[in-house]
Amino acid sequence: MILPLCLWALTACNEGKKAEERAQHERDSLMQIIDEKETELNDIMGSINEIQEGFRQINEAEGRITVANGNPEAASSREVIHENMSFIQATMRQNRDKIAQLKQKLKTTTVNVEKLTKTIENLQQQLDEQTKHVQELLAQLAEKDITIAEQGEQITELSDSVSTLQETNRKKEETIQAQDADLHTAWFVFGTKNELKDQKILQKGNVLQSGDFKRDYFTKIDTRIDKVIKLYSKNAEILTNHPSGSYRLERDNKKEYTLRITDPDKFWSTSRYLVIQVK
Repeated sequence: MILPLCLWALTACNEGKKAEERAQHERDSLMQIIDEKETELNDIMGSINEIQEGFRQINEAEGRITVANGNPEAASSREVIHENMSFIQATMRQNRDKIAQLKQKLKTTTVNVEKLTKTIENLQQQLDEQTKHVQELLAQLAEKDITIAEQGEQITELSDSVSTLQETNRKKEETIQAQDADLHTAWFVFGTKNELKDQKILQKGNVLQSGDFKRDYFTKIDTRIDKVIKLYSKNAEILTNHPSGSYRLERDNKKEYTLRITDPDKFWSTSRYLVIQVK
């Protein structure tokens, strides 16, 4: 009797150790995830703080230029203006690069994306406004000293670069959205047997076997959004091949069928065209 009790106690002890090890492993994994997110958040916040500090330093440099501009004929004043314009140019370029890096991080970050997007938009707006303000400052300086205005070409180039980058990013985003829309585009049609034959969709009992079937007879849909198709018929048969378990044919109170796609990815995996014969 003692031996079985000892074996039971030993087994229970081993099971307890295994459970404790599993719990420790889960805690370690959770802590690792928390540490990774904290590191990512600190990195993002560090970049944002650096950009804001850059804006602050640019504002201070603009103030020094305004003061020196009160006596542009003095050699010291001209030197202050040139030095601070060079500093502004370099800092604006750094801020532009850091904002571009934040936009790249936005694509992979697990931090609050909506809030980060708004923050980046605000930073970009600040950069655009500051670029415009510097151009206006250069125009004022140019009225008193044409040699100072030569640096305006570099600031203008910076502004052009910002505008070009924004336009490039906008076009990339449009391309990505268009590609994404194409990936989730499908076409469906339902009709009687004769109607489908007239459009060469159904020929000799075969569906979509002819390359000249009337594509404009189909309705274009977004597979992410359009998951319910009313068929307005008491008889319906899906002619194209779609995996079972990815859809249901349901009857309404009029006994008419409605197609409900329950698993869009699976449903459209075999064909982007859906053909339904009704009576």
